[in-house]
Formats: sequence, C-alpha cells, structure tokens
Amino acid sequence: MKITFVTRLIFLTFVTVMQAANFHVALNGNDANPGTQTAPFRTIQHAATLAQPGDVITVHEGVYRERISPQRGGQSDTKRIVYQAAPGEKVEIKGSEVIKNWVKVRNSAWKVTLPNSFFGSFNPYSDLIHGDWFDPKGRNHHTGAVYLNRDWLTEAAKLDDVLNPMESNALWFAQVDNENTTIWAQFKGVDPNQQLVEVNVRKTVFYPEKTGINYITVRGFTLEDAATPWAPPTAEQIGLIGTHWSKGWIIEDNKISYSICSGIALGKYGDKWDNTSANTAEGYVKTVERAVADGWSKENIGHHIVRNNTISHCEQAGIVGSLGAAFSTIKGNTIYNIHVRQSFSGAEMAGIKFHGAIDVEISWNHIYRTNRGLWLDWMAQGARVSGNLFHDNGEDVFVEVNHGPFLMDNNLFLSPLSLRDDSQGGAYVHNLFAGGIKRSTLTDERQTPFFEAHSTEIAGFHDNPNGDDRYNNNLFVQGADLSPYDNAPLPVGLNGNVFLKGAKPSKVERDPLVKPDFDPAIRLVEEAGGFYLEMTYDSAWNTERTRKLVTTILLGRAIIPNAPYEQRDGKPICINTDYFGRSRDESNPTPGPFENPGGSNLKLKVW
Repeated sequence: MKITFVTRLIFLTFVTVMQAANFHVALNGNDANPGTQTAPFRTIQHAATLAQPGDVITVHEGVYRERISPQRGGQSDTKRIVYQAAPGEKVEIKGSEVIKNWVKVRNSAWKVTLPNSFFGSFNPYSDLIHGDWFDPKGRNHHTGAVYLNRDWLTEAAKLDDVLNPMESNALWFAQVDNENTTIWAQFKGVDPNQQLVEVNVRKTVFYPEKTGINYITVRGFTLEDAATPWAPPTAEQIGLIGTHWSKGWIIEDNKISYSICSGIALGKYGDKWDNTSANTAEGYVKTVERAVADGWSKENIGHHIVRNNTISHCEQAGIVGSLGAAFSTIKGNTIYNIHVRQSFSGAEMAGIKFHGAIDVEISWNHIYRTNRGLWLDWMAQGARVSGNLFHDNGEDVFVEVNHGPFLMDNNLFLSPLSLRDDSQGGAYVHNLFAGGIKRSTLTDERQTPFFEAHSTEIAGFHDNPNGDDRYNNNLFVQGADLSPYDNAPLPVGLNGNVFLKGAKPSKVERDPLVKPDFDPAIRLVEEAGGFYLEMTYDSAWNTERTRKLVTTILLGRAIIPNAPYEQRDGKPICINTDYFGRSRDESNPTPGPFENPGGSNLKLKVW
C-alpha cells in the first residue's frame, strides 16, 4: 500500500497528540470520563495510571485524600510527566481522613472506635517508628497522628496521660486489637464533631512504588499529613513526597507539611539489608558498596531540583536523602519547624540531612527553627552551600566525616552555634558566622569514602583528621573560635578574615583583622514583607586589609581526594558575587557576605 505525505502527516500528528495529553482532575469528575477539562477524572491516581512521557496532569481546586504512585516517568528533561495544580487554584493532597462520631469520655478526653478495615493493609496506629540510628527515648512511637483544625496533637506514652492530663500539650493515644482501632484524644474547649478532625491513614502522599520512575515534575500543591516511617541512610527512605531512587525530578512551588518523619525524600531504595547495619560506620560502608553495585551512578540517579517549596512540621527531616540526592539542586526553599517537638530522637534530624551529597548545590534557602539546619554526613564531595539564611536553629550546619572538596560561601549563619566541623576539605568563603564554631582536634577514625571527581566511583577510604580547611574573607562574631586549627595535622588556609566581639583567630592566619571590642549588634527582625538583618558595620574593614578574590586557583586542591574546588561541570569557581548577587570588587573584595553594604548602621532585607 502506498503511504502518501498526507497520511504520514496525519499519523505523526496523531502520535504527537497521543504523546502530549493534558489530563484534568477535579472533585466533580469521574474516572470513567476522558479526563478533559470539561469531563475530568476524579482521582489523580487514575490520571497517573494513564500518563505517558510528555503528558501533563492538571488538578483543580479541592482536597484530594489519596496516595499517588506514578506508574511511569518521563523519558528526558524535555519529555517529562508533569503533575501540577491548576494556576490560581488551591489543591490539597492529604494522607489523612476526616473523622466524626467522637464520644466524650471525661475532662477534655474523647474517643472514637474505627474498624481496622478502615485503614486497609496499613494501620499507622500499630506501625511503630523504628530503624537504624533511631532513639525512641524509652517508649513507643507510632506513625499515626491526630489533627485538630490542621495542627497535630502529640502522642501520649500511655492512655492515662490523655484521660488525666498533666501537661499543656493536647495529647492522643491509640490501641489496636484484632478488629478495631480505638483513639483517645484531648480536644480542649471544643466539640471535635463540630471541628475539622483528621487522622493519618496513608504512609505517604506522593511516592512511586517502583524505583527508576524518572523525570517527574510535581508543582504547586499543598501536600500534608503522612504516616512516614523513619528514614535512616541504610534503608528505603520514604517521605511525604519522595523520588524513590530515580533521576531528574522537579519538586517546586509546593507546601509540604505534617510528616511524622520526613517531608521530601530523595534517598535510598529498599532491600533485604534495610535497618541491619547495627548502627555502625562499617554497616553504612556496605550500604554504599551495594548501592554502587546496584547502579548508583551519575547516569542513573539524582539530578533532582527541589525549589521554592515551603517545608515544615516534620519530626525527622525537611529533606532527607542517602545517596539518591547526588547531583541535585536544592534552591529557594523555606524550611522550618523541623524536629521541634523532640519526643523521639536519633542521628538523622535536620532541616536538610544528606548522605552522599556529591556535586549537590544547596543555595538561597531559608532554614530556621530546626534542631540542626543542614547536616552533610559522609561524602559531600563537590557540594556547594551558597547564599542561605540560617537562624534560630540548635545549630546551623554540621559537616561530618567528609573529605572535600566542598564550598560554603555567602551564607548567613545566625544561630548560637553556626558550624560544627568534623570533616576536611571545606572552604568557607565570605560568610557571616554570628555564632560559635566547633572544630574537633581529634582524628575521627572512621574510614569513609572519597570519589573520583564528579562521580560515584569510589577512589578510596580515609579517616578524618583535623585540618585541610580554608577560611577566606569571612566575618566572625563572638563565639567563633578557630584556635583548634593551631596544631592541626593537615595544612590549613586562613586569609582575609575579620574577628569581632571576642571571636578568636587561629595563629595559623598571618594577618587577621581582630576587633575584640567591636560589637556589630546583629539582629534579625521579621517584618511585613520579609526578614531584615540589622547590624553595625565599619567600612574600614575593607581598607585596613586587602583581600584576594577567591578562585579555584586560590583554594588549591583538597588533600585526601586530591581534587580541585570547581563547579560540578568541571569549570573553575570564582566568588565574584555577594549574597544579593551583586558583583564584588575583584581587586579587593569586601569581607563577609555583603559587598560594600554602605553606612555604619545597616538594615538589609535578607529574605
């Protein structure tokens, strides 16, 4: 049969249309509909089952109580599957269900009894939080939760605490038998049947069952209420939303909150060795080696973009990722109220907690009211932390057993403890350290990996001695103390720094500018429209000492991996802009994050 040009054109047009469908989902829809704007689907999951690379799923206003598991991903960055809220419409996706029929018991305590069938195969009220490096603090904790008017109550250790309250926090407690789940909760001064009361029923909200679901975009949603499990680096890491060991996701412009453990998970897949490490470094080394054998590589994993999200009310981490976050960009996010209740603990709590942050960029984020803002734990080779605002954290940054090179530039570290450093190969450039710095003088003897540059190919293992750090053109205030570098076994590069109000330089720095009596009176103020930094500044700091522009050549090479400080594409680094993106004076750059900020009494909008 002869195929004419017109026939071929019709066929290609048909294929193009089939590959670029725009499905719509609305509360008044029906999954039997074709999914058009005028005849939408009812559930997001139904659209996810049908979506092919290049398709867009647009969800319209309303509350959707379902868990979305994408069945497939896109084919490339330009041919992805997009899940988006309709422009200008508020779309909420929740892992909870509304509960009525509460019966008053006594005082402020009420109860409800639900058949176990209500929860299906997963019951959060019998699901204990557990795993490697988890500390329950001597009692049980479950992945369930009770919410009153969108805010969560606190799980009690025993029923009597709910029936006979002794503390100000509103509590809940649950018991599960063979047939029913009974929940008791305190509703102080309100009738819960007249309020919005919800309980967790789903482990996650947006998370693929399978690994390798690549090139997904999730945009513009409110994602809430998930019974997420503990996410250690040695087990499958499930967040309220998560990528599940894949490549090329974009998670942007979402509000993500109320996850029992983690908000966004960029991390590890699960296998038979989950939670079997016995909490040892050797156990995690085996995890890394297995991951490399199972395909952890620049070609297969990571490269995610997480930007412009608001992430809050998570009791483990705002963003967590073991190995699977490599080569990713975390930019423009607001992360707050992370691990603030502290009813349980462990070694994985932070606003952002990454293992294996190879060539990861963490920039222009606002991280506050967390136990720890950022924790780069193992293998942050090639990572760059730039232009972030940290404040009101237990500590701002912890870098643990990394060998470098990694770079932190133009950041505002405003918490009482700015930095805890148990690594080598860090370069700290043009930052404001308003709090203390803890630098261990002892060698951490754990053998941890380093890599071929810009790769997951393990080049070797090394312990963690003091030294091989660089501090250039920073402002240090009060509690900062660099004297632990005085006798470091590895070389240290310290140049162009300013020490104020008792901050202590190291004797290694030849010509520090030390002003022990100068109080910059740093204060962060929240006003309508943003956060403002107030401080007293002296422009003479820029003329009393001259400073060099920080470049790849100036920083040299991190000793243990023998690798240069460079961009993740291999191009040289040049710190020629400041916190606001303004050009620096390349002949004599200003110390600290602000280039020539002006008068002596500053008030700068920093977020």
